[in-house]
Order: sequence, then C-alpha cells, then structure tokens
Amino acid sequence: MAFTTDKIRNIAVAGHGATGKTSFVEQLLVAGTAISAPATVESGKTVSDYTPEEMENGISIHTSLSNMQWDGHKLNILDTPGSSDFVGEVVTAFRAAESAVILVGARAGVQIETIKLWRRLDRRNMPRMVFINKMDEDRADYDAVLEDLRAKFDLTLVPITIPVGSAGDFRGIVDLIGNTAWMTGSDGESRGDIPDEVRQDVEKYRAQLVEAAAEGDDELTMKYLEEEVLTEEEIHRGITEGLRDDKIVPVFCGSATGGSGIQVFLDFLTWAAPSPAGVTEIMVDQEGNETDYTISADSSLAAMSFKTTLDQFSGKLSFVKILGGILKPDSEFVIDRDGKKFKGGKIYTALGKKLSDADELDAGDIGVIAKIADAHTNDTFHAPNEFMHFRPLQLPSPVYTLAIAAGTKKDEDKLNEQLVRTTEEDKTFAVTFDPETHETVIAGMGELHINTILNRIKASQKIEVETRPPRVAYRETITKSAETSYRHKKQSGGHGQFAEVHIRVRPLNRGEEYDFVNEIKGGSVSKGFIPGIEKGFHEAMEHGVLAGYPVRDVGIALFDGKEHPVDSSEMAFKIAARGALRQAMQQCGPVLLEPVMKLAVFVEDQYLGDVLSDLSSKRGRVLGQDPLGGGIVEIDALVPQAELLRYAIDLKSMTAGTGSFEMGFDHYDPVQGKIAEEIIANSTYEEQEEH
Repeated sequence: MAFTTDKIRNIAVAGHGATGKTSFVEQLLVAGTAISAPATVESGKTVSDYTPEEMENGISIHTSLSNMQWDGHKLNILDTPGSSDFVGEVVTAFRAAESAVILVGARAGVQIETIKLWRRLDRRNMPRMVFINKMDEDRADYDAVLEDLRAKFDLTLVPITIPVGSAGDFRGIVDLIGNTAWMTGSDGESRGDIPDEVRQDVEKYRAQLVEAAAEGDDELTMKYLEEEVLTEEEIHRGITEGLRDDKIVPVFCGSATGGSGIQVFLDFLTWAAPSPAGVTEIMVDQEGNETDYTISADSSLAAMSFKTTLDQFSGKLSFVKILGGILKPDSEFVIDRDGKKFKGGKIYTALGKKLSDADELDAGDIGVIAKIADAHTNDTFHAPNEFMHFRPLQLPSPVYTLAIAAGTKKDEDKLNEQLVRTTEEDKTFAVTFDPETHETVIAGMGELHINTILNRIKASQKIEVETRPPRVAYRETITKSAETSYRHKKQSGGHGQFAEVHIRVRPLNRGEEYDFVNEIKGGSVSKGFIPGIEKGFHEAMEHGVLAGYPVRDVGIALFDGKEHPVDSSEMAFKIAARGALRQAMQQCGPVLLEPVMKLAVFVEDQYLGDVLSDLSSKRGRVLGQDPLGGGIVEIDALVPQAELLRYAIDLKSMTAGTGSFEMGFDHYDPVQGKIAEEIIANSTYEEQEEH
C-alpha cells in the first residue's frame, strides 16, 4: 500500500546508551501490529538489533529502519545506537527523518549523549520530542527529570503526558490534551478516569500545556490572553505549529518494557509530527551552487542514498529517501556521481532485516533498492533528463587510528578486501596506506567502533589481525643558513662521472615547504643539468639527516659549480646536488618537527580538572574553554599527535565513558631534547628492523 507524502512520518529514535530505545521501538511496532509480541534486548531477537555483533554485545550498533501503520499514516522508524562510537549512524537517521524523539531515563535524567544529540538537532533546526522512559524503575522521578531538561535546554518543554505513580507504584499515564488516563495492565494500555491522586498535577501541567499551545500561533495567543482557555482542536493547532517551527519540545513518559505511554505517543505523531511535505533539502548544482529543494511528489524523480549495507543474500542494499516524484520498480534513473543509467528493479520497505516488496514509494517515503552495485552512500538518483545532487551527509571525522596487518601474508588480500567493504557501509570508518611509514592505517570513531569491525572480520573470515598505534609522520627542517660545495667524481674506465655544485641553504617559514633559485651566471653549469640538480635536491629532502624523515621548509640557491666536457651528465649532477644538500643540512642546525593537532574535547564539568591536567601532561596548550550548557564544557587545545594516539581510550577512562572529542591537523612544531632523542633512536631501530 502506497502512502501520499502528507500521510508519511519519518521519526528518528535517539538517546544516551541504555535508555531503552530498542525496547521502545518494539512496543511501537507491537501497537501498530507490525509484529505480534515485543522481544527483549537480552533475547537477541528484537527487530532493530539483528546483526551478529549486536546480538552478541546486546547493544545497537547500526541504525535500523522499520515501518508500521497507525491511524491511516505510515511511520518510518529509525532506531539509532546510543554510543558516541557509532554517531555516524545517528547522523544518517537525522538526515532521513523530519523529527526525532529523544529517550531519557526517568532516574538518570539528561546525560552527555543527550546533550550532544540535542546540539546536532539544533544545528539542523529539527523538531524533537522527549520520552521519559523507565518510569517503573527504582528512584524514577518525572518532575526532577523535567526540571533537569528545562535547566539544560533553552527550548520550551511542554508535558503531553504525566505519570500515575512511579517506580514500583507506576500504573500508567495521563494524556493532558485528551484529559484522560491510560492505565497499564496485563492486557496492555486501557483508557480510564484520571485518578484523584494526580488531579492536582494534571491541572498544573495542563495549564503549562495550554499556555505553550497558545504561544505557537498568534491568533491563539490573543484568544488565550483574553479568555485563558483553548479548545482541544486549538491546542492541537498550537502544539503542531510550535513543534514544526522547533519552538516547543513535547514531553511524554512511560515504560517501554511495560508498554506504557505508547498509544498517546503514536496518536500524537499522526496529528502533530511534521510530514515530509514541503520540507526543504539542499541541492548542489554542477558548479557547486546551493539552492533549496522542496520535497514533493509533483517533481521529477529524485532520491538520496543515506545508508548502504552489504547483505550476504540480498547483495548491496541502498537505503533511500524519496525527495521528489514517485519511485516504482520500473523507474529509470541516473546516479549523479557517474551519470550511469539504471532501471530500479525491486524496491522494498524494511522491518529490521525483513524486506517486503513495495509497489511504489512516494516523495518523503523511505525504502530500500537492492543490487545496484555502482550505488554508494550520498549518491543522488535522479530522472535521466534532469541533473540533481543533494548535499552529502555531514559526518564527523574519525578520531582513533591503528596500523593494521594480517597475521599471515596469505591473509592480506582477504583482510584488505574486508576493510574496503566496511568503508562502503560505514562512512565514519576509513582505510589508507601511508607510503611514508609503509603502514595500512584504519581510522574510526573510537575503540569500541574499531574493535567491533575487527571482531566481525576475524569471525567471518577466520583470520588473525595485528594492530598497533600508527607511526607518527615526523618531519625534519633546518634552523640556520650555511654554504657548502660538493664534488662528485668517479672514474671506472671509459667515461667517468664528474659534477661540482656550490649552494647556499636557508630555513624558510613554516609551511613554505621548498624554494629553489638558480643564481649561476657565466655558464659554469649548463642549463641542461639544472633539472638533474633539482631532482637531487628533492631526493635528499625525502630522507633527513637526523632520523630519515622527509625534510621541509628549506630554501636552496645554486650559485656556482663545475662541469667536465666529457664526464659530466645529468645523473652526475643529481648525485652531486643530493650530496651537497645532505652535507649542508648537517651544518644548518637540523631539528625534528612533529605534527600538532587541534583538539576539541567535550566533557562534563566534574571531569574538567582531570582532563586539563591530562592535556598538560601531554604537552598540550589549552586555547580556551567554552561552557555549552547542560553542564558540558568544550576545551580547545593544541596537542602533539604523538600524545593522542590512545586519547580515545584515555578520555573514556578519565570521564567514565562520557567524554568525546574531535581533532584535525593544525601545524608542525619543532621537538627537541630527550623526546627528539627517543624519536631518533626509535627511527634508527625501525630502519634497522626493516632493512
């Protein structure tokens, strides 16, 4: 059954780890009769967590797509992981959805991932709701969590449901808009009268609800100021507009494992949550200009692939959101990246790993296209007669790197194939070969992220893998000027080799890399030999005189030389130039340079002192601290890369797993003293080991 754009709701379910997201989705699907009974996370049989690594670890690792119907609407539900190591999966879900529901524990309240997710939603101006879960657990406190939310976030938080009891006494919820109770029993939720014990709370919170609804619409504001009452229909209108404009955050409560609070939430989605109709995406033309694109079924076909998986039986699966037109099995489209034309073939809706044939997907809907080998995440599929390209996913850069090798040489190809395959599915995972250190380097969002990938590869391919911190790409440079000359002379019967060069060498500003000036006058060295001389300089700069690292920021002037009419050649002058520069560098105060990273660390206030002290011990220079609200502080610092190779692990240990960071290369700085001596000694040892 196809649904028109206005009858579609795309919702991302997000939250800190262990807030009950997957159990919440199970209850939604049961209520919508998409499944017959909810499974527990511990059973390994939930709809969302179906991969072997998810079942083994008991946590969500991938964003999963499910769909259900409710009151004539189609709900596409994207269940996301709670660990920051898998934040890329959350980004894909937020891009595909028009709204999100953030789950918060009724005892734990706002946690660091809650705040980070909230900031991501802020950057997208994305409507959101909050579901205070686990009201049946010990020390559950709805009022305290609501106040915690209000203290940490600027938006107006509006209760839609409140609990009846808490912890062991939790019995259900009250729908403040419908002014009725939904009590939980052995047969699920049933509508009933509001218990006397909560009537005072109902009056208090309903007054807040009506006031917030009035603020969502100018006409309602005037009526509320005059009469101080709104009808249920007017409340609906005010809340809908306030949510759509990201001015208010509706707050629900319940127990996912107990199936409480589900019906009212689902009803709310159908009348209040935004549909894709009229939502704008950013389209980029072939010149790089950006324009707004409005989602509409009346446009020509356009879809974006926001996620890719490689299935053992179904092959490559492209998860797509239809942004324009209608996708049918026989639709023809072009992939923007290479202009190749395809015919859709089968299209599917998803219920976790279960795929069901679809007759069509209207604009705004989400589905799956199978077996298009050339398709990749971020591709735009568009009608053949009109080029379209949508802005790609804004994914965070990997922060944790390891050098990797197969345990045996015969397994290298198998390992490399699996690593490349993983980069297709996971755009926050990267594989590169460093020609300088001769290492294959993998990068991800953290230790858990990397270990999950490697454990899967080892188990599926039956191979062993060796990892270690990658070598740091040091550089060498000079600190003062010098003049030198070098003669290359070799006689071995027949034509010999002869070349002599005179050079001045000077240090350049950091980042200028290399400068060469030919100052020869009078033809002491023929012009035809100059390219060979430059080649010699470049070869000499490939390996410095201290530890064999590449040389940078060196200026060279060739001011004199000698040649022989028979024995001189370009090769001879290349050798002479190489020897001259190496000789000069010995006289120019050579120093090592180390890469320095710009680091942004996000931590709770309570860990600030420990993190600052640790950065100081890592030779870091703190640039500033920025309170982000909600008890979270951003620390900006410059830290040598060599000190950050295990920072993902160190920060996790210091902050009880709550801290996170982002980093990128900033500049090179000199390193001297004992640290430089150790680097040189290790480099010599490694060179001996390799050669």
